[in-house]
Amino acid sequence: MKKIKRILIANRGEIAVRIMKTAHAMGIKCVAVRTSTEPDAMYLSSADIIHDDGDETAEIPVFLDIEKLIAVALETKCDALHPGYGFLAENAYFADKCKDNKIIFIGPSPDAIYKMGNKPVARQIAMKHKIPMAMGTPGSVADEDEAVRHAARIGYPVIIKAASGGGGRGMRVVRQESEMEKMFTLASREAEKAFNDPSVFIEKYIENPKHIEFQILGDMHGNIIHLGERECSIQRKHQKLLEEAPSPALDEELRKTMGDTAVRIARAVGYYSAGTVEFLLDSDRNFYFMEMNTRIQVEHPVTEIITGIDLIEQQIRIANGEELSMRQEDVSLKGWAIECRINAEDVQSGFAPSPGRIEKISFPEGPGIRVDTGVRAGSSIVASFDSMVAKLIVTGTDRKHAITNTKLALDKIWIKGTKTTLPFFRMLMRNHIFQEGTFTTAFIEKNLDQYHHSSEYEDNIAAWLATKLFVEENLTGNRTNISFDQGKELTPWLLRKRLTQF
Repeated sequence: MKKIKRILIANRGEIAVRIMKTAHAMGIKCVAVRTSTEPDAMYLSSADIIHDDGDETAEIPVFLDIEKLIAVALETKCDALHPGYGFLAENAYFADKCKDNKIIFIGPSPDAIYKMGNKPVARQIAMKHKIPMAMGTPGSVADEDEAVRHAARIGYPVIIKAASGGGGRGMRVVRQESEMEKMFTLASREAEKAFNDPSVFIEKYIENPKHIEFQILGDMHGNIIHLGERECSIQRKHQKLLEEAPSPALDEELRKTMGDTAVRIARAVGYYSAGTVEFLLDSDRNFYFMEMNTRIQVEHPVTEIITGIDLIEQQIRIANGEELSMRQEDVSLKGWAIECRINAEDVQSGFAPSPGRIEKISFPEGPGIRVDTGVRAGSSIVASFDSMVAKLIVTGTDRKHAITNTKLALDKIWIKGTKTTLPFFRMLMRNHIFQEGTFTTAFIEKNLDQYHHSSEYEDNIAAWLATKLFVEENLTGNRTNISFDQGKELTPWLLRKRLTQF
């Protein structure tokens, strides 16, 4: 196989920036696609070559247009294509089209993508290989009547899931038969809108589980290993908000058992590249296979930090035909890492999207702090793309230390122009259930009275600071450009830093 020299990044935002950073470190050129929606996007400044899409009349976005992306890759003489996450990252037909056009798809085989992407098929494979699973339907469910029959056999509550999807879309919990018709229709319609496939299946709903996922790596020579787990139970609407590695719920024995299981299911489909096997863990420490994501995950940085392994680099090397340079016994987990997904969302309105223009943005720097972002001052968070502003990844020697460091790092972030999930994370770091590590996927719905951290002291000190600066400006003539409202927006850390100057 020829060595990869130029990659088309078939994505945007922070993951495009992230991929290009590693590719450049490997001496690989990168091609990015400029869209009319984001003509000045930050990720474009990292590219060696920019292809202008410029088609404002297109019915589908360029990152979902298989034929157009293949044409761009060929036109710009790319050896390979990296799909990132979302969009076409788990589209088996896309991977197959790349292969047909002699473009290296940086990801698993089309066959593995199909088998793991189609959830009923994945369940059948898991059953064949005796992977623990929640009771469910053997395949897709045709209509509400069939759904009612299966639910009666399985026992309520059950969960309806999109057969071709993930990311929390096309999912509805049903607690009694009278809810089935409505929930089945809603799940099916959402699945069709999100994945162009209305098919759904049904599983027993596990009450208050933990969501644990294992990062795996496989090469084209049959070597497959896992890189430990990630704790992903802090969610809203079945979508992750915070991840950490390792998980406070696992000991070495359970980690080995679950990790070995993740490798088994990957081996069952001849998997290569980076992938993630997701499990539910109940209160009795029983675990159940949920699904496999055949791509790089949003939360991959926490695994990179505790293992010291660059997952994007591994994806590229594997796609280039190289053998894994490590074995399972070489993998060790050191320290603790926490990732906060800073999204443009209004937490006080139930995490509703809050698109807008980033007027000012400031992130902390220093040892133990990593920020992955695709925006800067002047960038716009547009409704047509995801609401990701940045990922804050913080490390510590252990979980308590990581939480303390995350709390301090969050207080050093200032974003103006759109509402974000920062208030939620500041609250979360101070929540005793989170600090104890006993939370489940029901944490937000069942354990929180409010979604944001507020302090009367901090509000008062902000108002005092704004007044102080206003008086100083008028007495000395020094321009501070800080209004009363801006003073209230400053984070506690910035307030304390300012106050030490007086």
